[in-house]
Amino acid sequence: MAEVQTKVILVGLGGATCSGKTTLAKHLKNILPNSVIVHQDDFAPPEELLPIKHGYQDWDAPDYAIDYPRLSNFLKHVKDTGSIPDDHRSHDHLNKQTDLPIEAECQHRLAERFRVIQDQAKESDHINIVWGLVDGFLLYWNQEVIEQLDMRFLLRVPLKTLEGRRKARQVYITAKGDAWVDPSDYWEKIVLPAYLDAHGEIFESGDVESGGLTNKVKGLVLIEPEKDKGMSMTDVVERCCQELYQFVRAEGLSKGVDV
Repeated sequence: MAEVQTKVILVGLGGATCSGKTTLAKHLKNILPNSVIVHQDDFAPPEELLPIKHGYQDWDAPDYAIDYPRLSNFLKHVKDTGSIPDDHRSHDHLNKQTDLPIEAECQHRLAERFRVIQDQAKESDHINIVWGLVDGFLLYWNQEVIEQLDMRFLLRVPLKTLEGRRKARQVYITAKGDAWVDPSDYWEKIVLPAYLDAHGEIFESGDVESGGLTNKVKGLVLIEPEKDKGMSMTDVVERCCQELYQFVRAEGLSKGVDV
């Protein structure tokens, strides 16, 4: 019997703070067999290394907010082994979770289809597919990180919506497990400028609200839930799964299973 080889598919789920990317990652994890989530937030540097702007610690500056070499090495480990390192600890579960369920029929149908794909790949090609779902608000800033991602999604949500969600949320748990509370003008002075800086090159003319995609991030799939006829989270999940199906089909890992 041929030895089963592990193939890791890293899926980037990018977007601004409060855009729904982590919720999307968790729904996809419930659908895709052998899947793990990697939260970019877990790779923030120690608090004392963050720059000070306008009198505040800047947790959003694209150059400083993430330890990119550590994240890149982590993704390489996942890619090589198909597993999360034993000593990795995530703080995401400590943050306030937003409940945005999807239709049960959708989840069950997609989960079954990807289970069939998984089984076929293992039986026919002796390949065990592992999905790595990487979510982050600065996912498409560092080129080395970008290049490790096999599929790349970006959620674009209007700035006013993002502002409202961020100000309603306020409290975040840092990588060290400490609570961070946004100052009242943190969105205006820190979060928004950093978002514009980090995503300006991704959109034509730096228009993060309505500009088309540039060529900075190859193969980037843009999803706009509020623009595209008010997509529900179910619709967003369906769209992502269709793109993932097309990917595995192009990779020769699917034998025509309809999704």
